[in-house]
Amino acid sequence: MSATDPVNPPGQPAPELLEGRLWVDGCFDFFHHGHAGAVVQARQLGDELYVGVHSDEAILENKGPTVMNLRERLMATDACRWVTKSIPYAPYVTQLDWITHYGCKYVVHGDDITSDGSGEDCYRFVKAADRFKVVKRTPSISTTDLVGRMLLCTRGHFIKSLQKMLEGEEGPGTEEERKKEGEAMKERIRLYATDETAKKPGVEVWFWSGENGFSKLFGGIGPRIGQRVVYVDGGFDLFSSGHIEFLRMVVEAEEELARKDGWYSKQNVNERKGKGEDYGPVFVVAGVHDDDVINRWKGVNYPIMNIYERGLCVLQCKYVNAVIFGAPFEPTKDYLTRFPWSTPDAVYHGPTSFMPSTKDVYAAPKEMGIYREIGHHEFENVNAGTIVQRIMKSRDLYEARQRAKGMKADIEAAHKERELLEEEQRKREAKLQK
Repeated sequence: MSATDPVNPPGQPAPELLEGRLWVDGCFDFFHHGHAGAVVQARQLGDELYVGVHSDEAILENKGPTVMNLRERLMATDACRWVTKSIPYAPYVTQLDWITHYGCKYVVHGDDITSDGSGEDCYRFVKAADRFKVVKRTPSISTTDLVGRMLLCTRGHFIKSLQKMLEGEEGPGTEEERKKEGEAMKERIRLYATDETAKKPGVEVWFWSGENGFSKLFGGIGPRIGQRVVYVDGGFDLFSSGHIEFLRMVVEAEEELARKDGWYSKQNVNERKGKGEDYGPVFVVAGVHDDDVINRWKGVNYPIMNIYERGLCVLQCKYVNAVIFGAPFEPTKDYLTRFPWSTPDAVYHGPTSFMPSTKDVYAAPKEMGIYREIGHHEFENVNAGTIVQRIMKSRDLYEARQRAKGMKADIEAAHKERELLEEEQRKREAKLQK
């Protein structure tokens, strides 16, 4: 543990260990859908999920430099729909006194080995105490993979048509393999579209395909009585603090409007509760652009994440209620008036404009009188471009990190093999004792 980390957890300890309160910890460097995959599976195992986030110093000591700082990484975990509470400065090697302090009986992690700087299992203490639960690791994605795409400028991750890929009509492999992969991808989208319990439908998922209009992939909660439907769109590449703060400010702007209209009056709150439960005043629809649309404007190997990966990142965000895959770069009147939920009450855009255009992309919502702008904020310049710049500025450090990751993987594989051998030995001894 780094000397800059608190030795003991801050605040008052929980009075008891709760079966339904679980702990997950990690670096969560530019929070991608692999992180979200572990979080949503962990949330399914209990009623509350506490997420420990390691400090920049602890990560540097054990793994290498972070791309996003602690505050940015905490923003990402706080914005995840399934997270109950984020805990900063969590020790890199998970300690029993930490999780006990927060009332968490079990720690949840993927089925891969995570080791500290010396190659030892980060979860050795909770495993020894039989307070460890395993979920499946999300395949084909990691922070290391994404850094590799940036450093090598690869484009093999692009998806031509997500809709066709989900149906098994596009992609590598045989027809049977494509169908199987498409079903697995659909199931992951369905999982990431669940509500805060991770067990029931939450976010609606739609496709836009121009001539054919809108088609629904998965239903969700949908707009409730009195909610305003608002629209945002973008690439959401390397979903990070800039995107999160924009979405949070959209919700905040709508809450302020609703406050003036009496949404939060005692009478209106009680009326909503009387019909089931209270809810917020806004239904946020997020349009996600295709890979070729982003590449046309940004060039090189952008987007770093393909539309499937970017969509999953948006789906897990608690500020979003519906996602439209394949949203057009220009939200025309025809597009907006054909919305499944009726024409949006507002179309929001942030202060960033890193995709240059010779025409006003938002001309239609402006003419319709529904265009709204979110003002400047601290993280407005944090986007895929600036994240890549951070990587390139410290390229030597990140390349060293990539090499270290490879060597570390060999050590972790050896530890995994040793664990398997020890488990087999225990089973043999148990049989002999019988």
